[in-house]
Amino acid sequence: MDTDGIMEGLIKENNSKIVMVVMDGLGDIRSPEFDNKTPLEYAKTPNMDALARESVCGRHIPVMPGITPGSGPGHLGIFGYDPKKVVIGRGVLEAVGLGLELKHGDVAARANFATLDDSGRITDRRAGRIPTEKNEELCGILGEIKEIDGVEIIVRPGKGHRFVVILRGENLNPAVNDTDPQHEGHVPLKAEPQKEEAAFTASVINKFVERAERLLHNHHPANGILLRGISSRPKIPGFKEKYKLEAAAIASYPMYRGIADLLGMTLLPAPDSIEGLFKTYLEFHNKYDFFFIHVKGTDQAGEDGEFLTKVNVIEKVDRALPILLEKKPNVLAITGDHSSPCPMRSHSWHPVPVLVNSQFCGSDDAVRFTENQCNIGGLGFFESRHLMPLIMANALRLDKYGA
Repeated sequence: MDTDGIMEGLIKENNSKIVMVVMDGLGDIRSPEFDNKTPLEYAKTPNMDALARESVCGRHIPVMPGITPGSGPGHLGIFGYDPKKVVIGRGVLEAVGLGLELKHGDVAARANFATLDDSGRITDRRAGRIPTEKNEELCGILGEIKEIDGVEIIVRPGKGHRFVVILRGENLNPAVNDTDPQHEGHVPLKAEPQKEEAAFTASVINKFVERAERLLHNHHPANGILLRGISSRPKIPGFKEKYKLEAAAIASYPMYRGIADLLGMTLLPAPDSIEGLFKTYLEFHNKYDFFFIHVKGTDQAGEDGEFLTKVNVIEKVDRALPILLEKKPNVLAITGDHSSPCPMRSHSWHPVPVLVNSQFCGSDDAVRFTENQCNIGGLGFFESRHLMPLIMANALRLDKYGA
């Protein structure tokens, strides 16, 4: 179905306010050691539960059943773009999110500092989550690599163990695999071209990794690097063009600021605290139609298998929710971009709980905002890309289809 084609002729403008709160990696599965509950079920969330009773709930599928999404496809889906057709590489998102200029033809990679043992095998893909200050120091060391085979090398630190590498030069092509095998106990992968025209790019990346490992040899635990999401900047329609919405993002991590920036959202200040995120919304409430508010901690806890930490982040969001509700938007959606179950310590294919609240949303039998309660919700199970049409309808921003 051509959802975009149908939507395009129906969109109308009004003064409604829309807020989408995204608890990254929110979805989970039950953990036997915690009363056979998910973090959402285990958490005390009186504010979200009260909201659920006034809302319509359901679960969305980021890509298609059984497919585990990365964060890029997960966010593209909830923003109404079909992640099977629209692809934005992780490297591009990280680079743009750091405020770096990314020219057409550049190739960007999102990178992790990692720990390698004496045999070159990965013992920690995140180098113990080194602090940002150490990251900055190490990126300064890698900055000694300024050029390889005529290609300019740009290295910039992100948060924690993450950084960005940009290749700038002639004849570059991003069709190169990740060097991160995604599991400890393996050696990093060699960069291999997925197309013949990417052979030169793969060669430059392999030479960069070799030189980086020599420079980092004595910097345990961050004595190796892993590259992911090798990509170039795509051309896609932004929120203003697609939805006639003036959109803003309140997100602190570069990757999420990156996707927001690529979609034409204004990047607002994003304090470290959840209360601070919601206060930023209050401050800018009158200036924008749509607010994307991103909470990272749920995903990080899920990937680390830290059940109680994930519960704690969910409870912090719930306690802070009354701040946001001081200026309750016409439509409030609370959801995640994908699931990150604590027992799996990774992203997963499990559908994501979602709550949509508005004056016109109707209601269902959900009495709590949890996976199981969302299973019986009025929204049912649907592809993530249909969330924005539902939100736009609840904001009365879609006209009638047909006579």
